[in-house]
Order: sequence, then C-alpha cells, then structure tokens
Amino acid sequence: MEKILVIGCAGQIGSELTLELRKMYGDANVVATDIKPAQKEITEGGPFEILDVLDTHRLFGTVSRNKITQIYHLAAILSGNAEKKPIASWHINMESLLNVLELARELNLNKIFWPSSIAVFGPTTPRVETPQFTVMEPNTVYGISKLAGERWLEYYFQKYGIDCRSIRYPGLISHKTEAGGGTTDYAVEIFYEAIREKKYDCFLGENTYLPMQFMDDAIKATIGLMEAPAEKVTVRSSYNVAGISFSPKEIAAEIKKHIPEFEMSYNPDFRQAIADSWPKSIDDSVARRDWGLKNTFDLKRMTDLMLKEVGKKFA
Repeated sequence: MEKILVIGCAGQIGSELTLELRKMYGDANVVATDIKPAQKEITEGGPFEILDVLDTHRLFGTVSRNKITQIYHLAAILSGNAEKKPIASWHINMESLLNVLELARELNLNKIFWPSSIAVFGPTTPRVETPQFTVMEPNTVYGISKLAGERWLEYYFQKYGIDCRSIRYPGLISHKTEAGGGTTDYAVEIFYEAIREKKYDCFLGENTYLPMQFMDDAIKATIGLMEAPAEKVTVRSSYNVAGISFSPKEIAAEIKKHIPEFEMSYNPDFRQAIADSWPKSIDDSVARRDWGLKNTFDLKRMTDLMLKEVGKKFA
C-alpha cells in the first residue's frame, strides 16, 4: 500500500487533493501537512501535522516515521505575492523543492508530484495554443522559480531515476477555498463578490484572456498523471494542461445571466503586466495522448456550479 505525504494541504489544490487521495488510498495512508492549520475535514479525517518543508530534519522525520512512498509537494508563494517579496519567494519555492528531491533520492521514494504553472512562459512565448515545447523566458519570480523547478525535476529523473511528475496548471477555480495571491485569482474572487456585493472591481482588463481550469478537472488531471504507468510519461519537466480560456468580460456576462444587477468595473494593477506575458490558450495534446487528460467543465457549467456552491456559504 502506498503511503502518501501531501505538503501544503491547506492551499487551494491541497485542500481538495488530500480528500480525494484519502478516498482512493484510505484516510490513514494520506498524511496531510502544512505550515498552518488546515480545515477540520482534513485535520480530523486522517493524519495531520504542522510542517515547514524548509525544515529538513522535520521533513525527514515525518517521511521516515510514516513510511512515506509518494510526496505531493504543493507549497509555494504564488505569482502576485512573489512579486512583492522576490528573494524570499525564490528561496521558499526553490529550497523546498530541492529538499523534497534530495529526500526522494536518499530514501528512494516511489513518486514525486510538484506543480508547475503557465507562469513558466513569457512575453516571447507563442500566446495562442502555446505548445508543450516552446520558448520559455518568464519575467516573474514565480515563473522563474517554476521553470528552474521543471529543470530540476528532469535532472533528478535522468540522473537518479526519481519518478518526478508535474503539471503546468492554468488558473484554478474552486468554490471550496478562496483566492491566495495569484494573477488568475480574479476568476475566484468574482463569484464571492458577485454574491456578497453584486459588484466586482477586477484587477485585470476586460479583454485579458487567460487559460483556466475548474478544480474538479485539475484534481482528476493530477491523479490521472500520477496513476499513469511510468512508460506512458514522456515529459519529465511538466505537462501542459488546458481547461477553459476566457476574459473577465466574458465571465462577468455569464454571471449576469444569474444575477442581472451584477456590475463589473476594471482597475488593472501590477498583475496586468504578468497576465500580458502569459498564454491566452494552451495546447495540451501531449497530455491527452500520453495519459488521457480530459476536461469536463466549460464556462457555463463552471459558473452555474460556482454561484450555487459559493451562494451556500452566504445562505
């Protein structure tokens, strides 16, 4: 039986991925950790520990004591917040990954999952249907750290045989956790504000197209990649994954179908420059070919569900 460690279980991805992994592998076999307390469903539903991934001794102890065979390392400083503290963010994002990779090498762990991002692309990258293999010249701290991380994954696979797997996530949309400092977070904030205030002041321009993915599809993609036979995994840096590409103007129009009085305003901030350097749409044909990636949510279906579920929180 696999014993899985989730680092960053309180975050947007970790909070939902942890629960799904526990359904698959059993509550006792998925150890959830974060530097801060997580939701009760996670802390009371299985093993939970407070863990700073930069503390190598504590990390080694947690892995050894729980006989861990796989690690999902999800902790990171996201794009918007990273620009505010670039050196500290680089240190956290890179040192944490290297700690996990070295631990995997020393203890011969079965698999490592680490999330990359569309932030690895930059202003010189083709922005429409961005291919799997293309120019990558990121101009943000987050993007630079993610690109460096991809190279380390491939290095540890080629040099030491560590089974490293990764996805370049687009913007992720979930009703279970609120936004956490990313450039695509307007697409989560907008639903909360639409229900709470009937208006939203967007920090991106109305025609800023970015690739997004509903969290249910992102979780399925993550587990689908990790469950794929090793011989099917041809990309050891990180896989392109696409979902839905839309603009703030388009998501606002979809919300107005449900809340006619909803008003949208636009006040672009420093995140506009970040968004303008990222792809508008993603070509994920390699992931579809290799391990059967499938997305099921379009803009309409996602909006319907987000408004329904976020609405329950304010009922």
